[in-house]
Amino acid sequence: MRTRLNVYFPPVLAKQVDELAIRRRISRSAIVEAAVSSYMSPDGSDRMEAAFTRRLDRLSRQVQRLERNTGLTTEALALFVRFWLATTPQLSDDDQAAAQIKGRKRYDGFIEKLARRYASGASLMDEIPEDIWPKRNDDAG
Repeated sequence: MRTRLNVYFPPVLAKQVDELAIRRRISRSAIVEAAVSSYMSPDGSDRMEAAFTRRLDRLSRQVQRLERNTGLTTEALALFVRFWLATTPQLSDDDQAAAQIKGRKRYDGFIEKLARRYASGASLMDEIPEDIWPKRNDDAG
């Protein structure tokens, strides 16, 4: 036995229900019943919450990896600059022009090497031993 309910819909929603009923060849009552059941089903909201939780966990791990990698990059750059400043002697004005030419050539070589390395997928993170800097599988879960 079924209980009759009188409900009111906005005209646009009522038209959508009518069109769906015609397309699917089912009654409007069946559509409304399925929609109310789905809305009230705890399983649907639990599944959606679990999916959101998994996605948020994955995003959290990815952000942690980005923070770790950014920190490592910053430290490597700072270490290089400190080393370079400590070991590079001041040049006389006469030697400055030749050093700038040599510097441009070295920079061009550096950019070329960087482009090849980046295209190959090689990474500084791959060169750091696992016992020093553990790698994490951030896309699992």
